[in-house]
Order: sequence, then C-alpha cells, then structure tokens
Amino acid sequence: MNLPVVEVLLPLALAFIMLSLGLTLVVDDFKRVFTRPKAMVVGLAGQMLVVPLFAFSIALAWRLPPDMAVGLMILAACPGGVSSGLLTHLARGDTALSISLTAVTSIAAVISVPFVVDLSMRQFMQTAVSVDFPLLKMVRGVFLLTTVPVVLGMSLKAWRPLLAQRLERPAGQLATGLFVLIVLATFFSQRQVLIDNLRSIGPAAMLLNLLVIASGFGLAAVVGLGRRDRVAVATECGLQNAGLGIFIAASVMQSPAMTVPSVVYALLMNAGAIGFVFLMRGMDGDGGGIQVKVGG
Repeated sequence: MNLPVVEVLLPLALAFIMLSLGLTLVVDDFKRVFTRPKAMVVGLAGQMLVVPLFAFSIALAWRLPPDMAVGLMILAACPGGVSSGLLTHLARGDTALSISLTAVTSIAAVISVPFVVDLSMRQFMQTAVSVDFPLLKMVRGVFLLTTVPVVLGMSLKAWRPLLAQRLERPAGQLATGLFVLIVLATFFSQRQVLIDNLRSIGPAAMLLNLLVIASGFGLAAVVGLGRRDRVAVATECGLQNAGLGIFIAASVMQSPAMTVPSVVYALLMNAGAIGFVFLMRGMDGDGGGIQVKVGG
C-alpha cells in the first residue's frame, strides 16, 4: 500500500469499524467481562502462550529458513488484530471480551514481543538481539484505533439512543464493507510478495491459523466457558496484528524477508476467520449466511 493509504485511510477504516462496534455495546458488557476473570485468563493464555508455541512447533517441523522462522515468531508474538472485534460480533461471540483481550494483549506485547524475538533469534539464527521496542507508539496507536472509537460509539448509544439505533445497521454494513476492502487492499498491495512466497510459507501459515482457532475454542470449552466466550477466544487467537508484525520485521529488525510471514498470514487469517464465522453461525442455526447488521 502507498503511504497515504497505510498512514491515513487504513487507520481511519479500522477506527470506524471499532466505532460501529461501540454502537452495539454498553458499559455493563465490559463490567461483565471483568467480573468473569476466567474468560480473560483463558484468552490471554491462548493469545500469549498457545499461539507462539504452535508457531514455534510449525517453524521447526516445516524446517523454515531462519528469517522466515523468526518472522513467523514475530507474528505469533503480536497481539490480536483490531478486526477481531468485528469478526467476533459476526460470529455471535462476546464482542466486549474480544475488544478487552485486544487491548490487554497489546499492552502486554511490550514485554512478550522482545522476549519472543530474542528467543527466536537465538534458536533459529544463533544470535541474540536487543530489540528497541516502540512502546509509546504502539500503546498510543492501539488506544486511538480501539479504545477511543469504541468509547465514542458507546457514548452516542448512551446519550442519543434513538440516533444510535438508526445508525447501527448502516454503520454495521459500512464496517463490514470496509473490512472486505482492507482484505482486498492487503492482497493487491502485497500481491507480488504473496505470489512469490505463498507456496513456501502459505501452508505453514494456514496450518497455524487453523490450529490456533481450534485450540482457542477447545481451551475455552475445556475450562467451561460459554459459547460466546469460546468464539471470542478462538477469534482473538486466530487474528494477529499482522500490521505490527510487518512493522517490527521491517523497521525494528531491518529485515524485509522477516515481513513475509506476516504479509501472507494477513491474507490467510481473514480467510480462516471468515470460514469460522460461517461455521459458528451455521451451528447457531443461521443457515442463510452472514447478515451485515451490527447489533442484531
């Protein structure tokens, strides 16, 4: 993507998606999340332990080249993607839990990403690295892209409920459309990288995505969480912040080759997540496909 798209249009699109989700939420949704700490603990364990462990195992089993292996680990160490909230909603999961997990894992990544990157460099490249992680930039970015828009949407719903109700459906339709455009724009802008590397890294990335979605859902089920919580945990595990992975690999690690797993995963994870949405809605008795209304 060119610079204006990356720095202006993409963040605005993501912020609008979160705003549309805010129109469907009330404060009690988040109170409920934090009064049920088990769901948060399971989600954090899935995102910060299960995903990196699977990525590490796949990198070893696939015998990926060292830079590809480290790149896959960088991706696995990243927090959940912003779009996980929308896809959790479409799959009829607990949107508040998903948004809360994204926020918490984004802050925790300040510690987890440097640790995982250093461990990966030692394992796959036999060298240590000191990663100067952009703490303030990442926290500020996550805050602006997630917390602020969600709070604005919730505030409008609280203060102008009739207006929020009228805006809910068209905002949800537009948010879904923007998500599709983001996926298409990612594919178009990175098409050469995808063409060159899809065959080599694609199967490993797709396997990682399917395993972490299934494992997140299964882990949540094992500890007795309800269906909506299981959906949120599974989606959060499956959707990584690939944009952050690309940034770390390219800008912090100064390695274009390490960006490849994040670029490939950015496309494949959305395919896997959309399939999961259809599966969950089918199991929920909605055989008619996804309706783009947010909040129903």
